[in-house]
Amino acid sequence: MLSKKTKYGLKALAYIAKNYSENPVQIGVIAQQENIPHKFLESILLGLKKSGLLGARKGKGGGYYLMVKPSEIKMTDVIRTLEGPIAMLSCVSLNYYEKCDDCPNEDSCSVHKLMVQVRDNTLDIFRNTTLADLV
Repeated sequence: MLSKKTKYGLKALAYIAKNYSENPVQIGVIAQQENIPHKFLESILLGLKKSGLLGARKGKGGGYYLMVKPSEIKMTDVIRTLEGPIAMLSCVSLNYYEKCDDCPNEDSCSVHKLMVQVRDNTLDIFRNTTLADLV
């Protein structure tokens, strides 16, 4: 299940992407238009800024803006920044792999096989979807 942090982050990024060629978007405007709690949104946007997806300008006319074109921002990057691993189990994660303590053999584990399929299909969708596609 997607966390509220990720849901709000996606909504905020989509809103910023809609205004890509214009001036930076103020956090208060995003919070109001997308119905996101202001303080929570501040935290989310700071994380996206640290990851390099967003830039920020202070002062009059300031706000948040995309560092690259919406068509160049893949959902894999966004989801991993906001949510962490895409895989539902650590034993099938490509970037955050950890062996399951309760599984003696991943090759014969039926849950592992299913979750590899889920991961691969999810990654396929996220890799082939950009922020521009959400707008």
